[in-house]
Amino acid sequence: MIKLEKTQVIGLEPAIRGMRNPMNSWEKSDSGLCDFIGDTFGEMLDSDYRVGPNDHDLMMKLAAGGSVHAKYRRMIVVYVDITAPLYWWKEFDTYKVGTVANSCSTMHKIQAKEFTLDDFSGEHLIDFKDDDFEYDDCPWYNRESWSSKFILEIVIKALNFYRNRYNVMVSRLKDETLTESERKHFASKQKHYWWQMIQLLPSSYNQKRTIMLNYEVLAGIYPSRKDHKLDEWHDFCDWIKDLPYSEVIIGE
Repeated sequence: MIKLEKTQVIGLEPAIRGMRNPMNSWEKSDSGLCDFIGDTFGEMLDSDYRVGPNDHDLMMKLAAGGSVHAKYRRMIVVYVDITAPLYWWKEFDTYKVGTVANSCSTMHKIQAKEFTLDDFSGEHLIDFKDDDFEYDDCPWYNRESWSSKFILEIVIKALNFYRNRYNVMVSRLKDETLTESERKHFASKQKHYWWQMIQLLPSSYNQKRTIMLNYEVLAGIYPSRKDHKLDEWHDFCDWIKDLPYSEVIIGE
């Protein structure tokens, strides 16, 4: 599961202005502010700035020349809120150059709310009530206890158990009458229960991050991820294709 929200694209005007600097061809620029009826970009753009055919043609020619020539793509900035499982973020984090992120913290806020199934990407987990796979060669097999979905539910119960114990320690540490020995004891227990949540947390846990990147970064991501086995990458690449003037990213 991946959710991309609040997309905002900025910098088209200075990117195109700078694109024409090498050839001093500013007089050929035909982009600018305009009224646009039936805007397919919705609230993505930061203004009513639209790219004209002359500028668009040059953008495509430079994009075809690769990153060395299409330097203007680095100046078109994209902001987006992404909610995705940790296993997808692990792959996204390989893109270090040209990206900035602020994430919801699992280190500091993991105990902030009760864990539920909705906090995890489990759309592909097996529920043996609906599964027709044969397990006759496993005499020790128990359908309920080996259901992937059931196992995740057990993990969630364990996470909530340790979350409750953690919060009990937090409450006890607020007692101003505690001795120093008691305070150290409860603080140690608090850290102990925190570790249980951190090390039990599955990679399917969904984390939200606000991301800043640019069209050049996306031009590097798209061709290498559009045919990836993870559904999340397919959805991410579909989002790229929906960006304003995404043809300068994907080359189509």
